[in-house]
Amino acid sequence: MDASVRDGETSSLRRLEAGVLERDAFGTSLAGLRVALVHDWLTGMRGGEKCLEVLCRAFPSATLYTLIHRRGSTSPAIERMRIRTSILQSIPGVDRHYRHLLPLMPVAARGWKPRDVDLVISLSHCVAKAVRVPVGVPHICYCFTPMRYAWEGREAYLQGWRDRPVRLAAARFLLGRLRRWDEATSDRVTHFVAISETIRGRIAACYRRDSRVIAPPVDTEYYTPATDAGSRDREDFYLVVSALVPYKRIDQAVAACSRLGRRLVVIGAGPERARLEAMAGPSVSFRGWQPDDVIRDHYRRCRALLFPGEEDFGIVPVEALACGAPVMALNRGGATETVSNEVGRLYDEPTTDGLVACLESWEAAGRPHDPARARGRAEEFALGVFTRRIMGLVGEVAGASRPAVPPRPHVTLDRP
Repeated sequence: MDASVRDGETSSLRRLEAGVLERDAFGTSLAGLRVALVHDWLTGMRGGEKCLEVLCRAFPSATLYTLIHRRGSTSPAIERMRIRTSILQSIPGVDRHYRHLLPLMPVAARGWKPRDVDLVISLSHCVAKAVRVPVGVPHICYCFTPMRYAWEGREAYLQGWRDRPVRLAAARFLLGRLRRWDEATSDRVTHFVAISETIRGRIAACYRRDSRVIAPPVDTEYYTPATDAGSRDREDFYLVVSALVPYKRIDQAVAACSRLGRRLVVIGAGPERARLEAMAGPSVSFRGWQPDDVIRDHYRRCRALLFPGEEDFGIVPVEALACGAPVMALNRGGATETVSNEVGRLYDEPTTDGLVACLESWEAAGRPHDPARARGRAEEFALGVFTRRIMGLVGEVAGASRPAVPPRPHVTLDRP
């Protein structure tokens, strides 16, 4: 989600700022560790940047390598880092059209050559894992997904060129080269970490490598049920919180609620908004992007969150669960690892009809839901849980890579 940095940090983030979570869990075991961090690009504060933020707070003296950086677009903890950008940074207006520079990104990534480090950590969904690591230095890659355009998103990307055969052929050739390059650079990673079992499966399929799963953090100290939640019923509107782009399948939520005459509030922005508004019935309203406090308020009041897309993990459903909201989600992708029929409903058919059937059956059953169980499920993905797990892995890898200090030799002095 491309939301602005929240005004006023929660207590968990303030503790993280002070380094409490890291010190509590690991003491001084990582003191003095020389780390390089790598992130694809820094243009906003989304889920990936919230993962990066944890590492920036843990290793504030690390160098942070990235393709481009829009100053002020991320949190203070990231902005304070020593940030090194690529040759793409010099292109005028690059922070607005960097996605069109995909063919140049592998070339730009060649400039990432950390030196004098004990550990490299990349957070990658595009090219970050291609960082050139010194011989013998371990490289942990926190993988959001293998390069999307080269793998599972390839056909969707090519679909846009079907009416231009020459460009289609060129795009197909380019994506083929990118796939081969992406697969080859996976050898530069010593330890893969996946954000979900879904991504673990993709890493195995694309790179033929195993990985450990560490789910991204959700701020469960900010996203909480309303203080009076136990004394009132939820209101009569369904909710969508999402970027309005095709793969999110928000059109299915709009069509389902329009057909059923159910109120639907859509919070989000994107190129699909005009089309969605044109197809929406009178029961559907669009609010654009909203501040986090407005989103939290809607999580607390909605009848249920609708999540019809297939995501790599999906932070929005967990935020909703943290506020005690039921979640109606497609039974695919990361949502299958966070949502169950005990805290909402999973449905199998990825269509409007599938979502309509889900809503009708849930309503007919009396809208069963246990807010306490939903909250408990969300707490499994709390910021502190993520911090302990990712820092624990760092400690394991760094400890294994550091040679033991040889004991002081015992010298036997012969007596005269």
